[in-house]
Amino acid sequence: MSECIPAKYKFYVRAKESLNTDLKQVEIRLNKVTVPDKETTYWCHIQKLDSFLQQKHHIVQFEPIITTPGLVHHMEVFHCETDWDVEIPLYNGDCQQMPEEAKVCSKVIALWAMGASTFTYPPETGLPIGGKAYNPYIRLEVHFNNPEFEKGHIDSSGMHIKMVSKLRQFDAGVMELGLEYTDKMAIPPGQVAFPLSGYCIAECTELALPPSGIVVFGSQLHTHLRGVRILTRHFRGSEELRELNRDDYYSHHFQEMRNLHYKPRVLPGDALVTTCYYNTVGYEKATLGGFSISDEMCVNYIHYYPATKLEVCKSSVSEDALENYFIYMKKKEHQRHIHLNGARSKNYRSIKWTQPRVDQLYTMYIEEPLSMQCNKSDGFRFEGYEWEGAPITTVQIKIPMQRKVCPHYNPLWLKPLDRGECDLLGECIY
Repeated sequence: MSECIPAKYKFYVRAKESLNTDLKQVEIRLNKVTVPDKETTYWCHIQKLDSFLQQKHHIVQFEPIITTPGLVHHMEVFHCETDWDVEIPLYNGDCQQMPEEAKVCSKVIALWAMGASTFTYPPETGLPIGGKAYNPYIRLEVHFNNPEFEKGHIDSSGMHIKMVSKLRQFDAGVMELGLEYTDKMAIPPGQVAFPLSGYCIAECTELALPPSGIVVFGSQLHTHLRGVRILTRHFRGSEELRELNRDDYYSHHFQEMRNLHYKPRVLPGDALVTTCYYNTVGYEKATLGGFSISDEMCVNYIHYYPATKLEVCKSSVSEDALENYFIYMKKKEHQRHIHLNGARSKNYRSIKWTQPRVDQLYTMYIEEPLSMQCNKSDGFRFEGYEWEGAPITTVQIKIPMQRKVCPHYNPLWLKPLDRGECDLLGECIY
């Protein structure tokens, strides 16, 4: 019977067959939480795993439970990465008031964002959970977006996490690529597609990845409201390899988790550059990086095997570079409302933006050194390199010999595509 199944569907049939045997489930969800009447809330719930997980299992699928679809923006489930006998206080409340002991609950094991559905692992791998040395606590984090400040909503959203005791060939892991969640990064107003890039530099993968590298099989791209395009590029020395993922028509309403048909192998010393483009036409002030839905993010969550200790490989511009930028804007561009020891957010929003000033900001972001987060699951950076002031990955954009002239003036960062075509955003953007 299976011989009649088209090849492109056989993976799903094998996955369904494997899930019908030896399948167990853990449910983690909120318990009738009253959604706060404010724009942005991160709500945390900590619970202890079932006793059967004293034996190691592999997670093979996770499925969202969404009870207030208009308010739940995204969710993540984290493992509390500490010794097996450490007790983590059970908690249910605002993440900002979470007990100090719960700060170790930061290793991603499942995630969902608006528009995504059930995610199933390929048959050769599963994400490890449980075991005698495994701490039995996990944390659910739910991001509520309530821009209308509505009252009276009760939420019990969460995840079904499905697992098997028959272990697969590889332990899987989840890694965050892209930009730090910080107001060091900003998008000027009035931009059609302003790019910000987050770097996973070669020095980080050299330290953190095994000699044979990792295989990436899944990807979820993520921004907030203003993101219109995301891609992650893969570099090995001076050579650019095939992209890890790309969405030229990105919408934050549809943040699917993609099983990649092309499974790239990332080797030690490779670099990964995640670039997000943002549309801020109609806004009067700069948009900053941060956690609120009115702030912006640039993330690619990649699913890969074999698992490593590398949890976060993200960047932001260095503190020194940003300080020099504000000095230049104040003294040379006469932006008198900039305070050199003041809040970055206020400085960015005080600038009267012109195209040359926008170009200067872009130039800083693509040329100046980085502050790198090459982090383990416990939140600490890998040792062995100076991560502050790390060199940026040089990105070469291929320009065709005969370039088609774009119909309108383009700022510094807008480049023709390889085919010389303009895209549906109305600009010639690489």
